[in-house]
Amino acid sequence: MRDLTEGPITGQLVAMAVPLVIGMLFQTLYLLVDMYFVAHLGDAAMAGVGTAGTAMFVIMALTQMLGVGTVALVSQAVGRKDQAEANLIFNQSVVLSALCGVLTLAAGFLLGGAYVRAMAADAAVAAAGSAFLYCYTPGLALQFALVALGSALRGTGIVKPTMVVQVLTVVLNTLLAPVLIAGWLTHHPFGTAGAGLATSVAMAAGVVFLWVYFVRLEHYVKLDRAQWAPRAAVIRRILNIGLPAGGEFLMMFVIIGVIYWVIRGFGPAAQAGFGIGGRVMQALFLPVMAIAFAAPAVAGQNFGARKFGRVRETFRSAALVSSVLMVVLTLVCQWRPEVFIQLFSRQPEVVAVGATYLRIISWNFVATGLIFTCSGLFQSLGNTWPSLASSASRLLTFVVPAVWLSTRPNFTLTEVWYLSVATVTLQAFTSLALLQREFRRRLGAAPATAGAAIVGGAGPGAPG
Repeated sequence: MRDLTEGPITGQLVAMAVPLVIGMLFQTLYLLVDMYFVAHLGDAAMAGVGTAGTAMFVIMALTQMLGVGTVALVSQAVGRKDQAEANLIFNQSVVLSALCGVLTLAAGFLLGGAYVRAMAADAAVAAAGSAFLYCYTPGLALQFALVALGSALRGTGIVKPTMVVQVLTVVLNTLLAPVLIAGWLTHHPFGTAGAGLATSVAMAAGVVFLWVYFVRLEHYVKLDRAQWAPRAAVIRRILNIGLPAGGEFLMMFVIIGVIYWVIRGFGPAAQAGFGIGGRVMQALFLPVMAIAFAAPAVAGQNFGARKFGRVRETFRSAALVSSVLMVVLTLVCQWRPEVFIQLFSRQPEVVAVGATYLRIISWNFVATGLIFTCSGLFQSLGNTWPSLASSASRLLTFVVPAVWLSTRPNFTLTEVWYLSVATVTLQAFTSLALLQREFRRRLGAAPATAGAAIVGGAGPGAPG
């Protein structure tokens, strides 16, 4: 366990964020490695994997539900120096992860094909996407175990073991991808199915690695079968914090799904370009997401210890660091966005769509960073409903106009991208306003200098 209630806040955020960003970078490489080899199979395969990959947002929503509730409650218990409570919450999250994994397997195998067929631009895209999703589903189910174990560690201020496991699993996935997708060595390529299978095998190895770490090396939070009997009161506490956070990612899934649906008329090249651009954007966001993922543990321990001034300082530091990083990323995407797309495809239409998407969407990067930061602070306070309300506002302002625009004559892709920029900026202001209200309710009135600093730190600036 690492005590985050003393010492410089910015240093603690960065110290936690570095291993987190390394782990997240390697986690994103799952998708980028697969996309690299799948790209050689053609536009239909790329569009199919991209379309089927949107199902990942449903899993992200559910893993957020589990992970956010676990981090918030474990970190607050650590701040109160209540080890028994931290252990109980951790073991109940393991129970929830098993249940969610079983439900994911059932849903993926029963509904996956129908979902991909509804979203795909044509039959070839649907076939490629379905093959990928069926083999990817076990990997999606195993993510719940990884999240439960990793979130408990993050709540105690420990992130390096999770990072090491993520690195090892990506290395394994990288070795398996060319063998299973392209048939290297075996001369039996599985195509898009091989991409999903490589990830699932690597995920299984990751669960084994992290489980062994808990059994042999972890001492503060421990696996305890005596605490695996479901306890309704504890599960309700986890879900009360986690469900709104999961709802945010579910809304993101809806938004991404709507984009795929409204642009399907432009063909597989457009869907492939958007899919690659979205993956690149996720990779670029990793440093900022790492800061946002570190913030709940730092602020949560201080909230549990009733050091409210340090909670406010965590927000100011995280917002400043993320805004600076996002400005740099915006400039990079304004300069040569096509370079990122060409790493995965040389098809002119695919590159044109992906590069245009990155150039326009980068104008909301700063706003996205602030949204991530606010979400992390809501988690630390144990109330994620305001964050859900902020995301719901974007669901209304983006989805309805996007569907309407798609029905107009001369509809263009850029209209969707500009609409996204406008609605994300509006969401950022909504999140900032709701967070300030939550600070006043839970932390009391801020000193004048601190209040001014918060306002000053909320500069301009959710993916999609």
